[in-house]
Amino acid sequence: MNILQIIPELNVGGVETGVLDLSSSIVKMGHKAVVVSNGGELVSELEKSGVKHYVLGVHKKNPVVILRNIKELVNIIKKENIDIVHARSRAPAWSAFFAARSTNTPFITTCHGYYSQHLFSNVMGWGKLVIVPSNIIGKHQIQDFGVPFSRIRHIPRSVNINRFQFKSPQDKSKTEFIIGIIGRITPLKGHTYFFKSMAKVMRKMPNVSIWVIGDAGKGKERYKDEIDVLVKRLGLSSSVEFFGRQRDIPHILNQLNLLVVPTVGEEAFGRVIIEAQAAGVPVVASRVGGIVDIIEDGVNGLLVPARDVGAMSEAVVKILHDAPLAKRIVNAGRKSVAQKFTLDKMVNATLGVYDEAKKANILIIKFSALGDVILSTPAFRAIRNKYPDAKITCLTSKESEEILSRCPYIDELVICDFKSKDKGIAGLFKLGKLLRNRCLDICVDLQNNLKSHVLAFLSFAPQRYGYNNKKFARLLNKRIDLPTKVFAPVEHQSKILEMLDIDDYSKNLELWPSEADEKYIDGLLSTEWITKEQQLVGINIASSSRWKTKMWPAKFIVKLSDLLMHKDMRLVLTGTEADLELARDIFRLSKAKPIIACGKTSLNQLACLIKKCSVYVSVDSAPLHIASAVNRPFVAFFGPTDPKKHLPPADKFVVISKSLKCAPCYKPDCPDIKCMYQITPDEVFKAIEGLLK
Repeated sequence: MNILQIIPELNVGGVETGVLDLSSSIVKMGHKAVVVSNGGELVSELEKSGVKHYVLGVHKKNPVVILRNIKELVNIIKKENIDIVHARSRAPAWSAFFAARSTNTPFITTCHGYYSQHLFSNVMGWGKLVIVPSNIIGKHQIQDFGVPFSRIRHIPRSVNINRFQFKSPQDKSKTEFIIGIIGRITPLKGHTYFFKSMAKVMRKMPNVSIWVIGDAGKGKERYKDEIDVLVKRLGLSSSVEFFGRQRDIPHILNQLNLLVVPTVGEEAFGRVIIEAQAAGVPVVASRVGGIVDIIEDGVNGLLVPARDVGAMSEAVVKILHDAPLAKRIVNAGRKSVAQKFTLDKMVNATLGVYDEAKKANILIIKFSALGDVILSTPAFRAIRNKYPDAKITCLTSKESEEILSRCPYIDELVICDFKSKDKGIAGLFKLGKLLRNRCLDICVDLQNNLKSHVLAFLSFAPQRYGYNNKKFARLLNKRIDLPTKVFAPVEHQSKILEMLDIDDYSKNLELWPSEADEKYIDGLLSTEWITKEQQLVGINIASSSRWKTKMWPAKFIVKLSDLLMHKDMRLVLTGTEADLELARDIFRLSKAKPIIACGKTSLNQLACLIKKCSVYVSVDSAPLHIASAVNRPFVAFFGPTDPKKHLPPADKFVVISKSLKCAPCYKPDCPDIKCMYQITPDEVFKAIEGLLK
């Protein structure tokens, strides 16, 4: 893999050291590492490790600079053939996000801080995957920035344990104790509380030296002056040494008897703690943020309430006075680091996130109608075969949920309901936010209407495929003109798939009923006195209430039932609960007494029932597509609609359609419905016999 990490600067610090460690490690493993920053002390060491570095002013928050950086980053991504863009701070993340998006490169982030709830901070939650070093940062991203839990990846910071020589407390001086604080001099790090607690400690233990490692950043110089004044006022000047920034932290730690981490804010992690534990230095730390992920109080360190000067001083004295306690703590700390926080664990976990981010997140939009959703199953299968490792999400309707709930080609269903919870413009925007949270790479719009085009756009998928049907189709950036000639339904969808380089695939429909569905149908039929020799013929007795023009007369169904009876065949009436009264009328008028299954089956159970039939008869509606999906011979009636456009793929079938001047009319209402009334029971019976032969 070719990995680009982007960070403000490369001066000494925990985040910067982490970038150096990760980059040099992945180069040794045969990957390519590129780092973009404003430069710094660690650049030479980075380049010695075989890492390529580009100097760019990504540390600046100026919008003009950020826009200029986007273009530069795009060039770097293309030149270095980058597979993953990894942003590690807010300012560079803005330009990195848009550069990654314009090049269709996966973008991930690592949240190294407890960011304020501000628009500028939102970008750190825009990663396809968001790495957090501690549970508190993960919780912060979920609760305060709306990042879904499914996109959070917990990878603690690490330490190269080989760089730290373990030195037990009993091997250090017992006449003078050196207590250290390591970190930037900033109010967040709690230096004022540290020095106040040290004043208390020195009243009990005068043989203490205090080392301050770190310096104030730009804009914090005044705070450092305040610290100097505080040290003098507390009478600590002779015991305190300010060493400024230091690169050789392992050497510093080898001199310390104790490390204090008095952080007052929600510390993201606390890398210096695991470095101290690796070196055999006991730690007293505030019970805040990610520190509690590292230290188990009384086991591998001592935790105290933040800003509690008394508790901090007592914990320090306790460790320095109790040698057996100090020994137990450092041994447990070293063991904890070796088990949880090694460089190898961090590198392997991060490479795992990179691998995961490279896998496409695909959205398929298909929410109506039920029969059309079934007709889309070859497309689902083809997309899965093209992208075997992708996460495929399907936006569909409540009506279609049962059909797709067991589909092996889909990982997740997002259910929409435009009549209630997702009604109107507000509903579309709510759905759009739901889709955006999935950080989609590709959207395939098989619905191709105004709503679906809007939702495809609101998903923010960089690649959005569909037909140019003039219904806000410009919201799709990968579109194809509607074909001028008539195509069968599956072939019609295939034109969209061709844009994804999917050319040749099986056109067969599929359904996935469960074993429980099959057992239910066995039980249903067992009560109907069916002989072993008797064949079943199913018929869909109605269509959607909207399509009155698709209805075949009830008296014709009665006649067909009686014709089948003379050939020892039994008719099964299928339909919804709304068709039950019609089914009872047919039953009452028929001598053969057909089986009534209307309203007694779910969609998957209906599929199992149709599979039991030797032949299935239906108008152009969803049950016809179900018959195709379960590979049953069928007789299809086409009146107001065109079989060339709507006939599902099948091996054995008969289409009955009358060549009338008015057909196909696509009208839901008609005064005489000649197209359906001219289909006779005798004609249908002969078609059934022909299929059985």
